[in-house]
Amino acid sequence: MIELSDGANLRRCRKAQDRTIMISRRQLLEHAKAQQATDIHVCAGAPIMFRIGGKLIPITKEKLTGAQSRGISLELLTEEQKSRFEKDLDYDLMLADGEGRYRVNVGYFNGEVGSTIRILPTRPMTIDELLLPDVVTKLAGKTKGMVLITGSTSQGKTTTMTAMIDHINSTCEKHIVTIEDPIEYVHTNKVGVVRQREIGRDTQSFESGLRAALRQDPDIIAIGEMRDYETIKIALTAAETGVLVLSTLHVISIDKIIERLLSYAPASDEGQLRFLLAESLQGVIHQELVPTVNGGQQVACEILVVTSAAKNII
Repeated sequence: MIELSDGANLRRCRKAQDRTIMISRRQLLEHAKAQQATDIHVCAGAPIMFRIGGKLIPITKEKLTGAQSRGISLELLTEEQKSRFEKDLDYDLMLADGEGRYRVNVGYFNGEVGSTIRILPTRPMTIDELLLPDVVTKLAGKTKGMVLITGSTSQGKTTTMTAMIDHINSTCEKHIVTIEDPIEYVHTNKVGVVRQREIGRDTQSFESGLRAALRQDPDIIAIGEMRDYETIKIALTAAETGVLVLSTLHVISIDKIIERLLSYAPASDEGQLRFLLAESLQGVIHQELVPTVNGGQQVACEILVVTSAAKNII
């Protein structure tokens, strides 16, 4: 039977052991990391679930009640954050402790409070560690234009972009400005300088942060995600004027990338957006995580390097 104590502890039974164990939030996070889980799901009417190797694995024998799910989820928030959550019905935040960083979403689901916790690596992974092809390093070495990292949800797009930023930071005397929502990986200055801005804390929006970045003498601008036409247009304009722009975009296949970008634009601006894309786009890294024989996951990439022929098609 699952129980909560002071809204912070839960009791669960391991299938492998015939005994009951009390686990605090900290222990839950530590256990998830020990199991190499990427996400923790807390949901009323279901066990607590870990995502391991791309699959959801229950780690409690009993299902959580609505009160238990609410207690675990709200225990992640401060009193001020709880007030904002009750007003907005959704809340995103980053948690950090001495052991790691976590991206958290708390929301209502069918009238009950639940949460999802993404466990982030403690440092950026390198291009070599991700086993990405050499062309990714070449794209990171571009001095201007736009490079997009695309894929569906939870396919490692931010991890790849972070690896490219880390490569530039480690090898080039460049000024890198990132605009993120939220900041997932914290960079330390190496050969270059990385200045990270978080939406809602350091700037109001991707659009306003991007406009400001153009006045901050950047060599590289990294945008966590392009979500609207104004951001896309400003990013392409920056890329055209001699800045390297890195960004992610949700798209299911690489052949849909132009169609997806154009879908943001008013019909009257489609021609202008095509022109900016043809002039600025340097490459697209489309990726998916595929299972490995040892139960893990590995990035599989499909990469478009923009040539003169590709520009003519755009």
